[in-house]
This record gives sequence, structure tokens and C-alpha cells, in this order.
Amino acid sequence: MSRTNRAAQRARHGSRGPGNRAMRWIAAGTAAVLGFGLVFGTTQWELLQHSTTKVSIEGLVGDVAPDPTESAAPTATAEGPPGDLEAGNDINFLLIGSDSRSGTNGKIGGKVAGGMRSDTTMIMHVSGDRSRIDFLSIPRDMRVRVSDCKMFDGHIKKGWTGKFNIAFSNGGMNGNEAEAAACTMKTLQDLTHIKFDHYAVVDFAGFEKMINAVHGVPMCIPKKIDDRRSKLHIKAGPQVLSGKTALAYARVRHIGDGTDLQRIERQQELVHNLSKKVLGMNVLTSVPQLTLLLKSAGQSMTMDPDLGSITYLLGLAYSLRNIDQDNINFMTVPWMYAGDKSGDVLAKPEAKAVYKRIKNDIPMVGGKTTSVRPTTPHATSSTSTSPSAKPERQTEDELLAACSK
Repeated sequence: MSRTNRAAQRARHGSRGPGNRAMRWIAAGTAAVLGFGLVFGTTQWELLQHSTTKVSIEGLVGDVAPDPTESAAPTATAEGPPGDLEAGNDINFLLIGSDSRSGTNGKIGGKVAGGMRSDTTMIMHVSGDRSRIDFLSIPRDMRVRVSDCKMFDGHIKKGWTGKFNIAFSNGGMNGNEAEAAACTMKTLQDLTHIKFDHYAVVDFAGFEKMINAVHGVPMCIPKKIDDRRSKLHIKAGPQVLSGKTALAYARVRHIGDGTDLQRIERQQELVHNLSKKVLGMNVLTSVPQLTLLLKSAGQSMTMDPDLGSITYLLGLAYSLRNIDQDNINFMTVPWMYAGDKSGDVLAKPEAKAVYKRIKNDIPMVGGKTTSVRPTTPHATSSTSTSPSAKPERQTEDELLAACSK
């Protein structure tokens, strides 16, 4: 299916679960793409399919004209390996963690003033040849032109120039996560000219469940942390963080320089290690673990209908079964401080080249990268390495042992 027609269809609907925030969206997105492999049982399919409900956001972002030359896409069957419904096409996901404190999320994150706020936003790009996944973090304090937002009732919320997370707040003025996601997507689409195929908004509780479902995430903690405000107390060195501790580590503000930019680095490292563990555990072939991961994600996410479709996810995940863990890349939009005491950051001119590379399915290069790993060397999608027959994998013990090296 063509990029334009796919995008027009996918931004139209959403499936809905409880509240949301920080890192959990990425965990859900990573698990959705890396961990959705070989669930063929009807019981599991129905269990997961009914863990979300649907809500349409048609017309809030804007349609793209269908491609008259599109060909029929393959379909998944119960008789053989699931088919990748978007085989040959690169895919762009918008992943958002909101700062809603409703219900269980209020108990986890604490009660704050009303309104909806985004805490973390990433673009996740899956290459057309399925050899690479790129994550691009968008600083919440990045100064942008926030787009006008259309609501379900036809009301237009006018945008203005300000911090990026205003977009989610404007779209969420009615308390609807789908509208909030649509406004965020519209703002990013206007800023980057990247067409998004899917979106997901995830919450605190879902992130904790995802981490606990794989029995924690291995991390290298550089310094001892004792932070009473976040109730985070962890020693330095290699260790496995539970869902509760991992969430606190991703969110903590009162260590280091306390900036959102430093939190992004921790969050990216956490997600990267989580993805390595999921791959190393071969979750693709474990129906019980996979079912738990999917159910945790589905109950805590607002998403488009394709991303909420088990048939779609199975096909996409199966196509990624041989991805090498070192082809999962993280980067933050190249930035600089505004210098006006506002706390805002500005996108550097080279950010446009990064957006263009994602749009054209070329690995991200340049800009301010995190300590997680260097970006992929210069290459185009036509010359990138195909999924490996023997992809690189690491066990949890190997990941922990690497901390001291």
C-alpha cells in the first residue's frame, strides 16, 4: 500500500485505553514492533483484540490522496507465517507519553493540576527492508510553531509559537487523547514534512507492566541515586530495574542538570536495553510472554486501528524477526539553547537534514546523539544491510557484564 494512502487511512482512527506518560510509550512501541511475532492461537488473538476500544480521529490531521497505482498487500493467514501488510514500505510511528494523572496514573505519578501534557515524544522509523529501526526524540521544550488543531466537534484551537508540548495540551483541551495525539501529529507533520502512518499514546501503568512482564530491564547506573522527591533510591553499577524503579529512573528530574534533555538520554538508554532484552529472550516465539506484553500495552494505549490489529502487528513483527540489535538507533533532534533565559531549545539548521533522511528512509546521521550508541553510518535504504540470518543477540547477563567494560 502506498505511503500516502496508508497515512490517510491510519491517522483516522484510534483505540483507547486508560491514562498515560513518560517512557511507557516507547516501551509499548518497541514491544509492539519487536515483540509481536508468532501468536497464532485464536484465544490469544481475541484476548488481545478486545483489550482496546476504537475511536475515530478522521479529518483531524488531514487526508492524503490515494495512490491509483497501489497494488494489493499480502495478508496474514493461520496456515503459515504472517504476511507483512506493508512489505517494502518504510513506516513512521508517532509515540507519545502523556502526563495525564487520572486513575492509577495519578497514584503512580502524583496528583498535579488538570489538563493534558505530553512528557515524551519520539518518531520511530522502520526501514522498508526491515533491517533498521530509528528513534528520534523531540525535546518537549523545543520552540516550534504549534499548528492549529481541529477537534471532533469542528472547533479549531489556534496554535502559536511556543514549546513543543503545547501541541498535546491544545489538542487535549477536551480531555481526549486522540485529539491530543492528532494535534501533536499535525504540528510534527508541518514541522518535519514526515508523513506518519501510526500513532500510540501510552501511560505510567502500562510501562510498569511491560517491564515487569519481561522481569525487569538491565541497566548500567553511573552514580548512586537517592532522590526523596521521586522516591528513587538505587545503587551505582549493573542491575535489573523493576517496572516501578525503571519508570522513576526515566522520569527523575533532580539529578544531574535536571533538564529534559538529560532525561531523554536516560530514557533512550532504557528503551534500547529493553529492546535488547526482548530480542535476547526470543519473545517472538513465546506465546505466554508475548500475550502478557501485548495485553499490557493494549490496555494502556490510545492508538490507530492498524496498530491495534493483531493481524497487522504479527506480520510486521515477523518481518523484523532477524533485525540485528545494533541496527536499533537513537538520536535527539539537533538542538541549541535559545539563549533568552526561557529554557527553550531551538532546532539547529541540520535538523532539517535529519527529518529529510527519515522521510527518504535513510539512516539518521549528524546532530547531537546520546551515549546509547553512535548513529548508523552513511547509507541509503537501497544499500543498507538486509536483516541478518544470525542477528546479534545478548542475554541479560551479557548486558549486565558489559557495564563494567
